[in-house]
Amino acid sequence: MRNIAAAALVLLTVQPVAAEGRETIGTGRIFSNDYLGDGRDRWRSGSFTYSHLRANGPYDASNRAFGDIIEYRLKTEIISPGRGGTDRPYVGAISLGAQTHFGDGPWHYALGADVTFIGPQTGLSNFQEEFHDRFDLTPPLTANELPNDVLFSGRASATYTYQVSETLSIRPFAEAQAGVEQIARVGADVLVGAVGQGDLWLRDDITGQPYRGTNGGATGVSFLAGADFAAVGDSAYFPAGRGAIPTDTRSRARMGLLWQPLPDLTVFYGLTYLSEEFEGQGEGQVLGSLRLGINF
Repeated sequence: MRNIAAAALVLLTVQPVAAEGRETIGTGRIFSNDYLGDGRDRWRSGSFTYSHLRANGPYDASNRAFGDIIEYRLKTEIISPGRGGTDRPYVGAISLGAQTHFGDGPWHYALGADVTFIGPQTGLSNFQEEFHDRFDLTPPLTANELPNDVLFSGRASATYTYQVSETLSIRPFAEAQAGVEQIARVGADVLVGAVGQGDLWLRDDITGQPYRGTNGGATGVSFLAGADFAAVGDSAYFPAGRGAIPTDTRSRARMGLLWQPLPDLTVFYGLTYLSEEFEGQGEGQVLGSLRLGINF
C-alpha cells in the first residue's frame, strides 16, 4: 500500500510540476456509492475519482492541440460480491493514469493510459472491514478477494457537442478501453442549464456520470441526463475459474443535478442505473454520485 501511495503522490505532484510552463486549469472529483443509490452494499459498491488538469494556459473552451491539456487521474474502487459472497470475486482496485484532451471544432478527443493495482496490496479490503466495524455496519464479504496484480490499460474517446442554445447541449460520444476490461461503448448526454456549458467535462468510468474538470463560474442550476451501451470482451475482474462469467453487453442510464449558488461553491448529486455485469446477477443496481466543490 505504501508503494501505491507513493506512486500516486509522484503522479499528482511531481509530474505536473515538472511540465515547464504549464499551470493548473482545474480539478475534478466524484464519489459514487451503492448506499447513496439503492442502499444495498454489493457489486459496484463504491468508488472515488480525482482528476488534476494542467495546460499551457487558462481554459477558455477553445480547441487545444494534442498534448496541451493533460489530465492526471487517481481512481479507487471497491467491487463486492452479493448473495453470500459467492456470485463474483471481491475486487479492491487503485488506478493511476494520465490522458490528454484535445479538439477540432465541436469534436473533443481524449487519449491516455492507466496502471491498475488490485488485490490486498491496495489495502482497500482492510479499510472497508475496519470502516464497517467502526460504524457497526454489516461486515463486507472479502473472503474471495482477487490476488495481487498490476494491470495496464489504454483508453480513447471522442465526443461531439451540439450546442443547441446557451442553456442546452447534446453530447453523443464513443469510447474504448483495452487492458483491465475490454470495452467499446457508445452513448450520449444532455446538459440543460447555464452551469457547465463552457467547461471541460470528464467522465466517471463506473457510472458514466460527466463531471467538470474546469469551472467557468456560472451560477444557477443545470440538469444532466444520459445513457450508453457497451460491448464487453475479457475482464480481469472475472478471471477464469472463479465462477463468474461476464455478460457480453452492459448498459447505463443516469441523471444528475448540478447546483452552483456561488462561483466557488458547487454541489452535484446524481443517480445511475447499471445493468447486470455477469451471468446470474439477476438484477441491475442503482448508484448514487456526489460532489461538493469549494474553492478558496
